[in-house]
Amino acid sequence: MMTNLMRGTELARDIVARASEKAADYTSRTGRKPCLATVIVGDDPASVTYVRMKQNRCHKAGLESRHVALPHETTTEELVAKIRELSDDPAVHGILLQHPVPHHVDERAAFEAIVPHKDVDGVTMHSFAGMSFGHNEFVSCTPGGIMRLLDAYEVDVAGKHAVVIGRSPILGKPAAMLLLARDATVTICHSKTVGLADIVRTADVVVAAVGKPRFVQGDWIKPGAVVIDAGYNEGNVGDVDFDAVKDALITPVPGGVGPTTIAVLLEQTVDAAWRELDA
Repeated sequence: MMTNLMRGTELARDIVARASEKAADYTSRTGRKPCLATVIVGDDPASVTYVRMKQNRCHKAGLESRHVALPHETTTEELVAKIRELSDDPAVHGILLQHPVPHHVDERAAFEAIVPHKDVDGVTMHSFAGMSFGHNEFVSCTPGGIMRLLDAYEVDVAGKHAVVIGRSPILGKPAAMLLLARDATVTICHSKTVGLADIVRTADVVVAAVGKPRFVQGDWIKPGAVVIDAGYNEGNVGDVDFDAVKDALITPVPGGVGPTTIAVLLEQTVDAAWRELDA
């Protein structure tokens, strides 16, 4: 029984290479670079590292990265005002609010301050609705990266049972909608689900997005299943007990979903710049 890896690194490299070419064309035509503004509230070490990684990837791909760091005590009103300022700035093409934000901040209110045509992380209700109805809106980047991985590895989910563990509005729910659009039969599980292990054992495709290290056990995975581990926990550990999974196609952590998430973010930022130009 062999477990095969669904790696995202090479796929992400290809996505970024194409985005970089489009960014260079945009710069040649306009004299400006596509610009992604990243907003972070507080100094959570993991978030700071992640934002720095995104900035580096932007620079390498020929994009401009504008970094906005706000103190931990920033209020919802102050954060919303800053995001609206970026939304009104014609030099900014995409806005990323690094999440999670501190508990005292209304994250949803902050997300909704992003104008739809700059929502390159696919976090607003507008983007979710458009994506769910098959319109040409920006997708949530991690679910978008998951679908690109499935395509790259020629995984046809039509008619298959896909189980999504987690109902986050920026991961679990949009992943379920994208799978449903591909004609998968989708079950969304969460903290109140009864008999979770038995449900997962029926899945042809499993998307683990719960934020708990090694939460999904190896004996929950049926032979031949496709396992997408969208979790990232301290110590480079995913949400699936990777070593216990046998006879499956599975994404490693790191090197699976993560690289494609950032690649889709950069791609959508470049697309946002071109859409504005062509409007």
